Amino acid sequence: MTYTNRQQAGAVLASELRQFIDDSPVVLGLPRGGVPVAAAIADALHADLDIIVVRKLGVPHHRELAMGAIGEGGVEILNDDVISSARVNPRDISITENRELKELSRRAEEFREGSPPIPLQGRIAIIVDDGIATGATAAAACDVARAHNARKVVLAAPVAASQAIERLHDHCDAVVCPLITPDLGAVGLWFQDFHQVPDAEVIEILRAHR
Repeated sequence: MTYTNRQQAGAVLASELRQFIDDSPVVLGLPRGGVPVAAAIADALHADLDIIVVRKLGVPHHRELAMGAIGEGGVEILNDDVISSARVNPRDISITENRELKELSRRAEEFREGSPPIPLQGRIAIIVDDGIATGATAAAACDVARAHNARKVVLAAPVAASQAIERLHDHCDAVVCPLITPDLGAVGLWFQDFHQVPDAEVIEILRAHR
């Protein structure tokens, strides 16, 4: 099974998410590739569309290892076990936080063109990406949505690695993924069209749904 493109993948996901159509969910795309998928879902569910911007806090000198994540509104999630085992000191944490916070703020401002984020308190948040390999970013996004007091956090993706899905159940209330495989490889292999989504496309999609 492969998807034609991100829009078609979003339509497939929307059919499995129709149970939430009467709950006025907020559909949150992970920039950049998750946004076209999220837009198709939002259209089908007549739902609000926004982005959820998160930044991984990488261990200094080993940035691919996440010691936590930050999200908008001052949300921060730290992994004390990683911090302890990697012997990361408070100064290094602070430097990393400041660097990633600047990038997070820049991206959120650019993508939304200065508009405020949609409040999540008391609402169902459907977090969408175009594929899940390790699950680290998706987990951070779920944690951030929960920290913003979303009533329920649902993670949706067209395709995902089975190992990642197992870990993600601890971060959300439900996972919707039609294609879960132990042999994911590159996410793009599951799409006929998997072009890199430029910032301009994300901005245009959000503007059309604002």
